[in-house]
Amino acid sequence: MTETHIAEGREKATMRPMAKAPDQSAPRLLIADDQADVRDALRTLLKSEGYFIEAVSSPAGVLSSVEERDFDAVLIDLNYARDTTSGQEGLDLLMRLQSIDGSLPVIVMTAWGSVEVAVEAMRRGARDFVQKPWDNERLLSIVRVQIELSRALRRGARLEAENRLLRATGRPTMIAESSAMKPVLDLISRVGPSDANVLITGEHGTGKEVVAQTLYALSDRAGKPLVTVNAGGLPEGIFESELFGHVKGAFTDARADRVGRFELADGGTLFLDEIANVPMNLQAKFLRVLETGEMQRVGSSRTMKMDVRVISASNADLDSEVAAGRFRHDLLYRLNTIEIHLPPLRDRREDIPLLAAHFLKQYSQRYRKPLTGFEPGALQALINYGWPGNVRELDHSSERAVLLAQGQQIQAADLGLRAGQEAPTRWEELGLEEVERQLIQKALARHGGNVSHAAKALGLSRSGLYRRIQKFGL
Repeated sequence: MTETHIAEGREKATMRPMAKAPDQSAPRLLIADDQADVRDALRTLLKSEGYFIEAVSSPAGVLSSVEERDFDAVLIDLNYARDTTSGQEGLDLLMRLQSIDGSLPVIVMTAWGSVEVAVEAMRRGARDFVQKPWDNERLLSIVRVQIELSRALRRGARLEAENRLLRATGRPTMIAESSAMKPVLDLISRVGPSDANVLITGEHGTGKEVVAQTLYALSDRAGKPLVTVNAGGLPEGIFESELFGHVKGAFTDARADRVGRFELADGGTLFLDEIANVPMNLQAKFLRVLETGEMQRVGSSRTMKMDVRVISASNADLDSEVAAGRFRHDLLYRLNTIEIHLPPLRDRREDIPLLAAHFLKQYSQRYRKPLTGFEPGALQALINYGWPGNVRELDHSSERAVLLAQGQQIQAADLGLRAGQEAPTRWEELGLEEVERQLIQKALARHGGNVSHAAKALGLSRSGLYRRIQKFGL
């Protein structure tokens, strides 16, 4: 490139009306060339168009910048070492950029007469190329088109991701018309829009997660993340890392930095299910985050500020856990700014036909079976049943009935309900899995739903018991 052309480029750039200083929304462009005069000429030309410019002189500088900051496009030379014309350095750099961010538009610059190298760069993923000495208007047109296209593609990808999130975590269906549920619905409608921490209590399967999702959907944080943590399903050894994250080298298996669930939920909502299972030695750290909004990753001394609404749930009696010294009373006070208690299904029998009809429609569509409803005897059996597994058990029974139904209506036999729920169990007539399911169910009932205590009584680990609870839908 000649000095005359650089001068001409500067002269043309200075003749353009200067744009306002770029703001945070200005397109960010990274320039890479080993010649300072070329970088200066490009910076002057492109800054006049309102771009935010960062310029580096080597492939290493490009990679460092791209790994640390976001750019709308990159304009790179293909040769950096003196007296080289092969373009191999630029082609290698292009491949590295593709591996870091395949959506980042890369425009390559090549000397006049090296079109074949530019063609090879396009084959490897470059979006366009500019020949040196460049024409200012053509260069500006290429940069403008590539940045607009890149922003449009990224907007489309972001909207699609948001739509997927909305489809997956949209406001759930709350089916509740019984008198027992009216105070619950009223409390949800009043508390949902606030930022107050909420504790949801109730037996297994009463719908605590649905209530948490409804509270989230009603809040101003609905467009931000909803991150769910099942405290009962996390082994104690990794609990702290899962919740707060860790830095590389913090412990033996920490081969890379990890973002914790609190950090993922920043600006949004964290739903902590089975909160009674938070290990006692971590409750103080958890309390500190709730009180100050500050946390540190495991192995790091850097304090981060979090803005998170916490919704928690438990089937255990937390007051009894506090009295027994297994749960901190000050943590309980932080969690239950508002407490919502869900009644068991046996106390809201008016809702059983509505819930059953909802599940019937859902599974009829899923399994493509044109069922019209429940035979009267089947509906009466649903209403009379004790539902120890609550709404979750009704859900599973409805799915089973849809799968087994042979006519247009569900028959009582299709439901698979156990006659005489309180009658002694004849274990010899049951299969191995059914025996295991009932033993777990009885242990949970005997220990007030406390997974840790039930697991100890059954001779299982807490995570092992929790896997069986999920398996049997308890």
